Amino acid sequence: MMSLLCWLVLSPSSLLLPASLYHSICVITVNKQGAAGRRRARGQRQEKDKTTKQANRFTEILTEHPPLTEAVLCAGSMADGTVSLAEVETAFQKFAVHGDTKATGKEMNGKNFAKICKDCHITDGKNVTTTDVDIVFSKVKAKSARVITFEQFNQALTELAPKRFKGKSKDEALQQLYGLLAGKEPANVGVTKVAKAAAVDRLTDTTKYTGSHKERFDDSGKGKGKAGREDIPDTSGYVAAYKGTGTYDEKVKDA
Repeated sequence: MMSLLCWLVLSPSSLLLPASLYHSICVITVNKQGAAGRRRARGQRQEKDKTTKQANRFTEILTEHPPLTEAVLCAGSMADGTVSLAEVETAFQKFAVHGDTKATGKEMNGKNFAKICKDCHITDGKNVTTTDVDIVFSKVKAKSARVITFEQFNQALTELAPKRFKGKSKDEALQQLYGLLAGKEPANVGVTKVAKAAAVDRLTDTTKYTGSHKERFDDSGKGKGKAGREDIPDTSGYVAAYKGTGTYDEKVKDA
């Protein structure tokens, strides 16, 4: 169609056409080009409307069904969205004594601070990393100390909350962080458990021991100690294999 219009404008032979025919051809050509442009524009608008509808539907789905991870992470928070400081302190004490029989629960070392951040999903690998946790711990603790108190722990949470929940106000972020801690306790991942297998039972069954190993245990399976490991000489004065040991006094009494 464009080539026809160029021929009408540039070709000398087009001047031989009647004026009315020349005008009609030009009008038809221009109208068809305009129609094609309008079709393209209409198609683009329809494609844009389709994309917009899909985006709106996706937003509605996310609103109706929030991501599972957020639901799980915020499950510990109370229905009204507030968590008491006492609940946070309880979680602090449980993690503070983890792995340390001498700990009192009043102070927490850096290892357990990193663990509470990991087990309670404060560390998410994106907004809050393990490096962030180490930096905050070093920032809130005393200069020469290796542990932090609950007050310093709460200060550390105040530092981490805006990083973990971006876009929230300081108070809202801190409350959501409290929600992650409420009711939590250390996970015993990686702790070695007592093996309960048939092979282990056979190895520890003293009734199946033979030879010198059998002599180390009595009939109940209790170890005999030194008597089961060494030959202790009999100094009672009786000959070997004599079965009347200790009966002399009874026989004399009866006589």
